[in-house]
Amino acid sequence: MSEEIMSTIDASVFGVWFLIGAALVFWMQAGFAMCEAGFTRAKNTGNIIMKNLMDFCIGTVVFILIGFGLLLGEDLMGFIGKPGFDIFTNYANFDWSNFVFNLVFCATTATIVSGSMAERTKFISYCVYSAVISAIIYPIEAHWTWGGGFLAQMGFHDFAGSTCIHMVGGISAMIGAAILGARIGKFERDASGKVIKVNAFPGHNLTAAALGVFILWLGWYGFNGAACTSIEQLGSVFVTTTIAPALATVTCMIFTWLKYGKPDVSMCLNASLAGLVAITAPCDVTDAFGAIVIGIVAGLLVCFGVWLLDYKLHIDDPVGAVAVHCLNGIWGTLAVGLFATNSAPGYSIADASGNEMVGLFYGGGFKLLGIQLVGFAAVAIWTAATITITFLVIKAVLGLRVSEEEEITGLDATEHGLASAYSGFALMDISNTLNMDVNENTDLGASDYDTASEFQKNASVPVVTAPVKTDSAIHKVVIVTKLSRYDKLRKAMNDLGVTGMTVTQVMGCGVQKGSGQKYRGVEMDVTLLPKIKLEVVVSKIPVEDVIEAAKRTLYTGKIGDGKIFVYSIDNVVKIRTGEEGVLALADAE
Repeated sequence: MSEEIMSTIDASVFGVWFLIGAALVFWMQAGFAMCEAGFTRAKNTGNIIMKNLMDFCIGTVVFILIGFGLLLGEDLMGFIGKPGFDIFTNYANFDWSNFVFNLVFCATTATIVSGSMAERTKFISYCVYSAVISAIIYPIEAHWTWGGGFLAQMGFHDFAGSTCIHMVGGISAMIGAAILGARIGKFERDASGKVIKVNAFPGHNLTAAALGVFILWLGWYGFNGAACTSIEQLGSVFVTTTIAPALATVTCMIFTWLKYGKPDVSMCLNASLAGLVAITAPCDVTDAFGAIVIGIVAGLLVCFGVWLLDYKLHIDDPVGAVAVHCLNGIWGTLAVGLFATNSAPGYSIADASGNEMVGLFYGGGFKLLGIQLVGFAAVAIWTAATITITFLVIKAVLGLRVSEEEEITGLDATEHGLASAYSGFALMDISNTLNMDVNENTDLGASDYDTASEFQKNASVPVVTAPVKTDSAIHKVVIVTKLSRYDKLRKAMNDLGVTGMTVTQVMGCGVQKGSGQKYRGVEMDVTLLPKIKLEVVVSKIPVEDVIEAAKRTLYTGKIGDGKIFVYSIDNVVKIRTGEEGVLALADAE
């Protein structure tokens, strides 16, 4: 009796965990939204949020109508499930938990595609292909593995979706991005059409991207662990789901550090996801050693994937979805055939005759690996064929891509009538102000202001407009310089007696070059640099003294230290008191 009671309790506990896991997977939609928005440009943020929202909502509609039946309906010849409407006709006996669980996984598959096609896809076209993925493409191939289809009968193993979800989403993303074409300015071509340069488009908000990655990592414990049926199996899955992404991220950090001279932040964020994708299929059948190797390979594979798409295939993938989901989905699928071990709790991989199979590196030979290859090939062919047809039909009927003008303006405004996803917030990129290396041709040969010649001083901090004597004797001095020089410049003005000044953050084009910064392995051409514009109006204080103090403070002996503009002012009016001219400046000097 006690064993029956404990069995009932265990079944209830894991039934609740099953639904909690489904909720965690749903929460991953927020992670995808933050990650994708952060890796792209601010002018498209609202569009990206809308797409991630509609992935799930549209997916729910079509999954109710047809997707759920094709996935888990009565098996028909090992290919599809029998469509049905039990959710309407027999709700009392409907498998509610299974429906919700499989729905959130289905929505994840469609979401993956969004990132690779971001910033230039028509919203209506996105809604259509998202619906097709959730209604037909994903449910049918997932039935082969999880619905009793021919792959399941062979012994193919994909515990949580490296193949059925991530590889399918990744292949769809790659084909969609290829058909759609690159964002304007991503690739520079010569007269013959050959790509001669790859340009980096840095994401506008790495903080949001990082938050998205952490949300996804948390959700992945539900993604991989929800289907576990024992505490031991759940614990093992949590261990492997932690080890693989951690090793992938460390590997990527070391690799990018060695290759590019600095550890690449965005690439390491991608590497965490790559490790999670790779461990998804074998998470329940591998041990710690297997998870370590899987993670290391994933960390290198994501770097290779980003390079491959940029420099060889010339496919524009703004968020690295192909490298993360497609390549590592394939790797995770094959890793089952290499690292599956019956020492993992709850191990249950067997062939059609019921004979247990283990991975190649654990003495199982090539049998399981061969089955995994068959599964990979079948799903890849199905996905490539169906998604290509889908995209080509949409392109012919609705068009896939927005116009050039819409793309340049941004999809927030053109597709949704949204002025900005950040209305009320002032965004200013003030990074890279302290580590900008100068062009070797800008060194003037004297780093000390007192020893520099007048020519060197004027070349470093030119005074664009000389002061003109007027009856008012009032001048406005505008100083444009590096943000990093603000504190010293402010102090110099205060020491001179100037206490009132207006400071604005601006972006300026200069002759300085970036210090070899790379974004996702692509060298960035820094043309717009963050600067400050400091404005003062003086009368009693000689304008020549202001100019000299500014030049002395800003001078470093390099061209590009700053510029000074001087204007003659006819009059100044103080609003509060009505005072004019020199009197209006009495409390600012």
